[in-house]
Amino acid sequence: MTAYGYFLSSEEFAPHELLEQARMAEQAGFEALAISDHFHPWNHEQGQSSFVWSMIGALSQVTSLPITTLVTCPTVRMHPVINAQAAATASVLTGGRFRFGLGTGEALNEHILGDPWPEATERMKMLEEAIQVMRNLFSSEQTTHRGDHYTVQNARLYTLPDEPPPLYVSGFGPQAAALAGRIGDGLVTMSADPTLVEQFRRAGGGTKPVIGGLKVCWDTDRDRAVKTVHRIWPNEQLPGEITQLLPTPEHFQQASTLVTEQMVSEAVVCGDSVDEHASSVGAYADAGFDEVYVNQIGPDQTQFFDFYRTEVLPRLRGKTR
Repeated sequence: MTAYGYFLSSEEFAPHELLEQARMAEQAGFEALAISDHFHPWNHEQGQSSFVWSMIGALSQVTSLPITTLVTCPTVRMHPVINAQAAATASVLTGGRFRFGLGTGEALNEHILGDPWPEATERMKMLEEAIQVMRNLFSSEQTTHRGDHYTVQNARLYTLPDEPPPLYVSGFGPQAAALAGRIGDGLVTMSADPTLVEQFRRAGGGTKPVIGGLKVCWDTDRDRAVKTVHRIWPNEQLPGEITQLLPTPEHFQQASTLVTEQMVSEAVVCGDSVDEHASSVGAYADAGFDEVYVNQIGPDQTQFFDFYRTEVLPRLRGKTR
């Protein structure tokens, strides 16, 4: 049975708003939380970007739901050793309910220290080595490592959970899905693509979890919802690798001028149709996903949670794959 969670957007909401959304999500019957990990928002209209590790510490005190980062890049902005320490502490604070979603990242967040932004194939090699370093540290042994990308000298984590947090690897194409199957404890991908799920499972993923997510915009006025999405999240409709390469929110704003309201209307669930919301979220269950996280764009959070509690989640849970 697919589990349905709520996706906290660190780019759009301030810390106190994210905490309140976590409380409302649990009360509405969502089964888990995901949270984004960004240094910058995608554009100025979103307007926020809190430090994810501070947020997870705070979330651990206001909710009993599992928490997953979707996703953290552990390769450039923060060294894998520091990410491992942060993840271990998060797992302890949540009583083992933390899951570490990992990816190769975007220049938007990772270029800020002036480091070069590698090609995609190099970033995947860096991610694989980073995961090796973190798994060594989670074992509680003192770790020394000299690899192609990272050096670790006599490092040991003393605050550790009973079990290491699972490492879910993000993948949006066949090569990344195969990497996730080989080195990850699960796959993260944002489109309801059964082919990608199958590629992951064939590459070693087996019965490991597959996690996805999508954005919606609940509003009683569909046209107003479309305008809200177009104003706040037009970057979701940018194609290909551009989202991994542009370095600043200004660049995303420039690129997003190519996104029209019609494109948003065709791609994002907007409005208050139970059928449309349930169908869009349910597509992930149909594609073989184990968990799917929904994010509400815009200010109508209370109404969104009421809508999902009374209408959408009961409809989805009446459906099995």
